[in-house]
Amino acid sequence: MATSRTDPLTLEVVELIGTVVARYYEEYEQAAAQHALTGAQARVLGLLSLDPLPMRRIAQKLKCEPSNITGIVDRLEARGLVERRPDPDDRRVKLAVPTDEGRDTARRLRESLDFAREPLGELTETERTLLRDLLKRMLGADVA
Repeated sequence: MATSRTDPLTLEVVELIGTVVARYYEEYEQAAAQHALTGAQARVLGLLSLDPLPMRRIAQKLKCEPSNITGIVDRLEARGLVERRPDPDDRRVKLAVPTDEGRDTARRLRESLDFAREPLGELTETERTLLRDLLKRMLGADVA
């Protein structure tokens, strides 16, 4: 039997997820500011520290306009945290690539985010695995 989307338990879960997201973004903005970055700049830098990407792909991942990403990458590049390089697979495409300083800044930023790690650290590995799998399922991702 399917539950109503307005049943009290569903409403409570939605409210809790909203609270977690709001607290995460608040801490993320504070951590970014400690590195003289905006939250958007920090998110782009963090994403690039995992894999160099073209602007269009960054915009898709962050669900925003490519023109916004161009401005963010321009500011990160001016600070020496990112550089543009030709894509080895398609020289017409430019990749945004973090510099060594950019990778170091992204690492320090990740290390300064305690909000998500501390509460998760109080869960057992089994509980964290279950939470991860449930979140993936909510997002429609396959769980391996």
